[in-house]
Formats: sequence, C-alpha cells, structure tokens
Amino acid sequence: MQKYPMTPPCLKKLEKELKRLREFDRPANVKAIEEAREHGDLKENAEYKYAKEQQSLIAGRIEYIEDRISRAEVIDPSKLSGDKVVFGATVTLENLDTDQEVVYQIVGEDESDIDNGRLSISSPVARGLIGREVGDEVKIRTPSGAKRYEIVDLVYK
Repeated sequence: MQKYPMTPPCLKKLEKELKRLREFDRPANVKAIEEAREHGDLKENAEYKYAKEQQSLIAGRIEYIEDRISRAEVIDPSKLSGDKVVFGATVTLENLDTDQEVVYQIVGEDESDIDNGRLSISSPVARGLIGREVGDEVKIRTPSGAKRYEIVDLVYK
C-alpha cells in the first residue's frame, strides 16, 4: 500500500475539511436534494441535477480525503536533520542560468503551493533534489526545459 508523506499541518487541514464535509456540506446537500424534489418533475429540474452533482463531488472528496488520511505518513520537518535533501527540507537553490535564488520546502502533494515556495515531493525539481547536498549542482528536466541549480542552503524547520 502506497503511503503519502505529509506534514502535521496538512494532516490537520485534511481532517478539518473532512469534518466540514461530513457535518455541514453533506447534510446541507441532502436538504437541497429534498427541496429540489418537492418542485416536481425531476427530468427538467436544474436545482435537482445541480444538487445531485454536488452530492457526487462531496462523496468523491470525502473518499479521497479518507484514503489520504488512512495512508498518511506524517513527517514533522522540525524533527529532522542532516545534510541531505529529504521530504520536509527547505532548500535554497541558485538557478545557474539566471543567477536567481529560490527557496522551496519539499512537501506532500496535498499541500504543495509553488507560489508560496511549497514544492510537491512528486515534482521533477523535488525528485531531482532528493538525496543531494549543499554545494551539489543539479540538472533537472522540467516541462519548461532543462534547468541547472546549485543547492546553496538546506534547513529543516
């Protein structure tokens, strides 16, 4: 069974979303379906069709979150250390082609947010960094072409 690495805040966020879906969204959706049924002919009832679509989306999201939580491998980056890049590391990179520095934290798929420097463990850049050390030069093939980086700093926080 495949495990999904995630940080403790991600697990809490998923648990909170699951609780909201179960305790608020799903009951509200059931009520919306009941109200739409009262309007008569279900074949041409847009409210009913929309509520049924929402029901499917909610059920799918609940199933997805339950699966992720059940297979979560929660890793607290603040308890990690070392000189190699692993899940949870915050890595400062210098793009050797543009001389620009970027800082990424390597996180799970459900918490990645590139605009905020949170890079998915399954991304090409993260996969290219895993196991490397400060000072290493890394060539990574990305969808926008090959990029060359040097690992400038590595911290766990």
